[in-house]
Amino acid sequence: MDGPVVVAGAGSIGCFVGGLLAAAGRDVRFLARPRMVAELRAHGLTLTDRDGGDRRVSAASLSVTDDPSVLAEAGLILVTVKSGATAEMGETIARHAKAGTVVVSLQNGIGNADRLRAVAREQRVVAGMVPFNVVHGGEGRFHRGTDGSLTVQAGVPGLVAALSVPGLAVIEHPDMAGLAWGKLLMNLNNALNALSGLPLRQQLGDRRWRLVLAASQREALALLATAGIVPARVGKLLPRLLPGLLSLPDPVFRLLAGAVVKIDPEARSSMWEDLEKRRPTEVDHLQGAVVELARSLGRDAPVNRKVLEAVKRAEAAGTGSPRVTAEVLSA
Repeated sequence: MDGPVVVAGAGSIGCFVGGLLAAAGRDVRFLARPRMVAELRAHGLTLTDRDGGDRRVSAASLSVTDDPSVLAEAGLILVTVKSGATAEMGETIARHAKAGTVVVSLQNGIGNADRLRAVAREQRVVAGMVPFNVVHGGEGRFHRGTDGSLTVQAGVPGLVAALSVPGLAVIEHPDMAGLAWGKLLMNLNNALNALSGLPLRQQLGDRRWRLVLAASQREALALLATAGIVPARVGKLLPRLLPGLLSLPDPVFRLLAGAVVKIDPEARSSMWEDLEKRRPTEVDHLQGAVVELARSLGRDAPVNRKVLEAVKRAEAAGTGSPRVTAEVLSA
């Protein structure tokens, strides 16, 4: 992996992960849209987390560009664009990056590594997973509100070492496809959080919202079982146990689900941020993936389809989070 790390698509996750690497002295280049290029050149990076971490990377020490030719120098490329931009970024990597360059997909949704492989055929594309939530606060500020270890596909020599820096725990996993579905089950809450407009901890602390999430997960789990897909565990709980835990009364849930109280009080999902900033969301690659799986099996996924439709309406309205209640969404 000779050469700098290039973060391809420097949004919230890309800036946070790349910023931690840069703060630790790694040679990092950020490939970003002009809006983010201007922000980082003006303000640098301020990276905070719920554990009190506070790291700063000055604007003068950052290498930020919107010119994709920076990919030609890369020894390692971290793809952090939204799922809808995966194919476009793959084509850009194919045009500019050296053959054999390791390309890691650090994206939500199913099949992004495969989409990259389909177009970036000369590069070595591997799957990755980011379990934590990052919120962009403007002026180069990015805050991690939840925990977890960045996970990468096993069997790539030197990859874990290249990414392991203070503030960023990195582990390998042998079944990234199963892990992607396990993560997707958790990420079905992204849309609910975006529709509610509530902080994650407040929303997940309300059984009415958890019952909607549990219904979404049960529907997805039934479809996965029919398709013969086994979702891998993300965190401590087996995926099949998630709906039952979510359905518990609030006092019991708070007692058993210690991870919820570890969420930063102001953390929200990236989909909430997308609605608030009038950007397209990734709902097609989350709830939409469940709906598509159902379609491929000749079935329907009414719960996830209705949530998908609600997010699409909010996108079309362009007024931010609709701040609906769980009762209204359930009805």
